[in-house]
Amino acid sequence: MESLNNQVFSVRQLLALAQISIPNYQRPYRWGIRNINDLFTDLATHQNKSAYRLGSVVFHEHAENGKKLDIVDGQQRTLTLMLAVKALIDNLEEESRSGKEQVGRFQRQDLRQQLRELSAPIHAFMARERFPSRDSAANLKRNYIELRRLVARPEFDAQQIDFLLNRCQVVCFVLKDISEAFQFFDSQNARGRDLAPHDLLKAFHLREFAESEADLKAETVAYWENLSSRTLANLFGLYLYRVRQWAQGKSARYFGKSDVNLFKGVNLDRVENFPYVKSLRITHHFINDYNSQYQRKIDDLCMIFPFNLDQIIINGRRFFEMCEYYQKLVTDIISKNTSPHKQSVVLRDAALTPQAQKILDTLSKYEQRHRTGDRYVRATFDCALLFYIDKFAYNGLSIAIEQCFIWAYYCRINQRSVQLATMDNYVLRYNLIRSIRDARLPTDLRTFRLPNTSGPLNNPTAPSALVELFQEMNYYV
Repeated sequence: MESLNNQVFSVRQLLALAQISIPNYQRPYRWGIRNINDLFTDLATHQNKSAYRLGSVVFHEHAENGKKLDIVDGQQRTLTLMLAVKALIDNLEEESRSGKEQVGRFQRQDLRQQLRELSAPIHAFMARERFPSRDSAANLKRNYIELRRLVARPEFDAQQIDFLLNRCQVVCFVLKDISEAFQFFDSQNARGRDLAPHDLLKAFHLREFAESEADLKAETVAYWENLSSRTLANLFGLYLYRVRQWAQGKSARYFGKSDVNLFKGVNLDRVENFPYVKSLRITHHFINDYNSQYQRKIDDLCMIFPFNLDQIIINGRRFFEMCEYYQKLVTDIISKNTSPHKQSVVLRDAALTPQAQKILDTLSKYEQRHRTGDRYVRATFDCALLFYIDKFAYNGLSIAIEQCFIWAYYCRINQRSVQLATMDNYVLRYNLIRSIRDARLPTDLRTFRLPNTSGPLNNPTAPSALVELFQEMNYYV
């Protein structure tokens, strides 16, 4: 096995290993349809490359009725690749029985031979492995059925089969001591923990930069690089993720690596000219043209892309510009909203009414504002206000602040304890954010029914400053 350690193996070489095993301590197989579709999208996107790295697999080698290679890390990926190749083998066998194997995508003799050579080790693996978790068994069956459909499609041709088998690669690591294997796994994960969801998005969108814009990379990413990891985590986890989810009526509790696809959009250089893409292309290129005209050297004007929180994202440069735009907007809202030393009566250029200003002042000063539940409520208030400004700018902002306050803090006033699940469930039940998405004019939101309450008088945990605001604004039945 020394020849296997620290070596790059093609998918075909990996699956040809007869000693692969799934140890009992492994977690269940969790990959779903979205992971499968991501894999096949990658195959189609990168099939012209000489090689494409899929990641790494860590093995623990030990003797048990011969040599065994227990997968310590990389189980999800390896099992999915095995299911995909098994689906291809089963399709080949069906076409062989019908006599069609030499007229379709299996007409290349080398591919037929490679698949037949993999048939024995893959079938042997399937026969000896047992998956005690019901989730694993159900996910394996469901994914195999989906893969049978995908590999049967005409666009999954000989070129993609060859790319999957011979040019998709993994790096293999083999360790003979189980403690060393787990230590290696932990060290990989320790490095991996640094790759927060926003780090994964950064890597993805750097790869998505258009070749014509390569010289703009450093300038575009400079703002991102100057932000702390915590600031970026809050930007996505507290605001961008929650607004996009809640606007669709979906739960938005924790932003994790499995959610990064929400911030992957279209590459305008590669996506087909679908009708929905046309407006993005027009806007993208018009703004580029406007900002590059020689008149800009005279009038010093610059047009920014008209971002919206629930829009389809343009991959690459526009993604980083979007993040800069919203981080600055969040900072502006929060700085007027959280510091007890701020006494400004404007939010950017919007003058606020005394009532709206009192709400912002109260939220920045009341004693219990740092409790966990109060922070959940504050983040929800800020999400609603951010989404409103994102759609209607500062038109009718004072009324919007009042409405967002009553909506978000109703949960704080009426609940003795506010957990993240409490807040999430409340938003989905009384979804002001979705109403903002559907509104055509700011005045449309005035028909949104805010819940009335008699709770503050009966809830000893309700902050008195907030209770006074509810009383002053006549939100009692």
